[in-house]
Amino acid sequence: MPQRPRRASTIAVASLAALVAAGTPAIARPADPVEAVNTFIGTQDEGNTFPGASAPFGMTQVSPIGTHYAGWRYDDARIRGFGHFFLSGAGCWEQGGLISTLPTTGTVGPGAGNDFDTTRPEEFDHENYAAGYTHEGEVGDAGYYRTRLTDYDGIDVEATADTRVGVERYTFGDAAPANVFINVGQANKDNPISASGVEVVDDHTVRGWVRSKGFCGGREYTVWFTTRFDRPISSFGTWQPDGGQPGRRAVSGERGLRGAWLSFGDRQVTATTAISHVDQQGADTNLAAEGLDDSGQPHGFDEVRERTQDRWRRELDRISVQGGSADDTAVFTTSLYHVLLQPLTGNDADGRYRGFDERIHVAHDWTYYQFFSLWDTYRTQNQLLAMLVPDRARDIARSVLTIDEQGGWLPRWAYANYETNTMTGDPVTPFLVDLWRFGALTGDERRAYEALLRNANEVPPAESPYEGRAGNESYLSRGFVQHDPDFPKKGQDVDPHHGGSATMEYALADCSLSIMATALGRQQDAAAFAERGRSWRNVWDGTVHDPERGFTGFPRPRNPDGSWVTPYEPVSDDGFHEGTAWQYQWLTQQDVPGLLDAVGGREQAEKRLDTFFAYDKLLADPARTAREEWVIDPYDYYGQFRYNPNNEPDLHAPWMYALVGHPGKTSAVARAQQTLFTNAPDGVTGNDDLGTMSAWYVFSALGLYPAVPGTGQFVLNAPRFERAVVQFPGRRPLTITAPGADGGRLQYDAGVRVSEAPHEQVWVGWEQLRDGGSVDHTLSDRPSDWGTGPGAAPVSPCAG
Repeated sequence: MPQRPRRASTIAVASLAALVAAGTPAIARPADPVEAVNTFIGTQDEGNTFPGASAPFGMTQVSPIGTHYAGWRYDDARIRGFGHFFLSGAGCWEQGGLISTLPTTGTVGPGAGNDFDTTRPEEFDHENYAAGYTHEGEVGDAGYYRTRLTDYDGIDVEATADTRVGVERYTFGDAAPANVFINVGQANKDNPISASGVEVVDDHTVRGWVRSKGFCGGREYTVWFTTRFDRPISSFGTWQPDGGQPGRRAVSGERGLRGAWLSFGDRQVTATTAISHVDQQGADTNLAAEGLDDSGQPHGFDEVRERTQDRWRRELDRISVQGGSADDTAVFTTSLYHVLLQPLTGNDADGRYRGFDERIHVAHDWTYYQFFSLWDTYRTQNQLLAMLVPDRARDIARSVLTIDEQGGWLPRWAYANYETNTMTGDPVTPFLVDLWRFGALTGDERRAYEALLRNANEVPPAESPYEGRAGNESYLSRGFVQHDPDFPKKGQDVDPHHGGSATMEYALADCSLSIMATALGRQQDAAAFAERGRSWRNVWDGTVHDPERGFTGFPRPRNPDGSWVTPYEPVSDDGFHEGTAWQYQWLTQQDVPGLLDAVGGREQAEKRLDTFFAYDKLLADPARTAREEWVIDPYDYYGQFRYNPNNEPDLHAPWMYALVGHPGKTSAVARAQQTLFTNAPDGVTGNDDLGTMSAWYVFSALGLYPAVPGTGQFVLNAPRFERAVVQFPGRRPLTITAPGADGGRLQYDAGVRVSEAPHEQVWVGWEQLRDGGSVDHTLSDRPSDWGTGPGAAPVSPCAG
């Protein structure tokens, strides 16, 4: 790829891979972090990010829709419209693109003499009226997107957004009548619309609603919208499955083509769209609060853009980096940007939100958040938010507890106002425990603990829409989640379908809860949960042999009667969710001594890790090893014995080297993985999963990683930048230095100083960082003995 696509020239799709492989020439480093963001990163090869505009944690986004289920691929040839709701990096279908608008030109009416013949319903299918576009001059900054449609005589489209509104500015050519199509009957590919309605209210305003089935076969939910134009509508009409009708103001109905066309006499038109998950009143309220001035007229496009980009500037300035290439800066800043997109604001400007009990509630003086991909975000993104935006983290924690109170149970993957029961294990426990550890539950500790206690020790009733820990009956009585492919489920996934990995996830969660229980003086609970934190040992079979690689002893799922699943191989997908025993053997970071006993000691653990990471090949060519030995395919989770940086279960595995006495190898592996993050459309490894992968990059580039949930400990590695300054609100900044840091080669820690004192441990606690200070690294081109002495590794919280 030539330089960053936000200023790139048109690129033929066929040459995309070759250009990426050829590398990106250096460009001037933007001084403004807003311009350093490249929103096209992750829009190719299943990163599933969106290139359009959003405010931090915004409810509304404006981004193009193409042929991809997540909304957009960088090589899409045509734009079907600009949707107003997207998730960043999610891996399931049915995830947005609702309320699609597209500027067009031409006459609309009955008969062949019109450019759009209203007697032909197919004219209003977005696959047919989609517009070609060019990457030439395309811009994707934080809070601003611009592209040029090459059809319809050429139309420039610009987009920006506030928290609850999206704003588009269309600049038409001079040749033909100017139109805006609002499509409520279609959205992202594979996102079905079950019902919709639209109404042209007056000569500036359109209202409507969309009923959509959401995420991995989940439940239906409704989004309402109000769009206000800054120019008067000169003529209009609406379409439905039997075609269009000029002058008709409103249509509504079940599944099918449905929308409105609006024609304008002006050559530049700005549309401001507010959405609400509550009701039509909420959309009107949001529009009035964020989209209109005191006289009821829309704010100017440039005014909204400037306001939102100023907000982004403040958010992105929370971490500044120096050193490294322009591409390094772009990748880091964009990763931080992706982290700060979600969870999404859930309440309207008046505080109202739709709860998990389907009732309308009001958040007074706080923000209710929604869309929680906990199986992903508990590993990285959650901790980064807790550090950088503690006020938001407190509201996030409160939102999750509110879901429990109003819906009846803690969530796992909460979409809009319902639980999807997507993914497995117990991610909400380490998620909330880490928020507690970072101070986001102050005043709510007991309330959170009681909810977590019930989640850990019970199962939701059969009539509940939640699954919770569906494997608890077996886990609590026998110490493991049974592997039962026929176990009934309430959503896409259920724990007993993946008994081996569910057992290990439960154990990790229980260990984190034991830490919280200890701090709250619940000593009996703490001891019980610490013991359960070792339950992974109950699915470890010391007789399983991998003859090809020469290792014996691996996790293995158990049948409902307690017998081992047979036949079985450690690269089998039986019993492990999106992974194999090779990947899940490292989900034991809470009990490193137990793992060392299971594999035969530190030397054997090191050999396993070396095999897992193809370490000898990595030393010779880190980038090639990462792309050819680790990465098989964005969704090929099974049949592998190597590290899988595309997916979550083993994201922490590079830091297992440090926990077993080889911190230098942690630094080498982290540097190799960082080569997968590039300043190009394919520059995210696997789905970004609501900022999870991007947060991995931010932490690894800083040289800090939260490897063990609940501990507040960061395991160290060689930073990528010579200097980074992390701003903690209300506290002194944390400065991280590493003179001579060079992300283009392998480097190792030769020494570390924390707040100017020599530091021989491979970890540092949040208590040492939260008040600011410094972490100073001395780097070497060769591994040293730093961090290898007795007591260098942290004590495992659940070793027995």
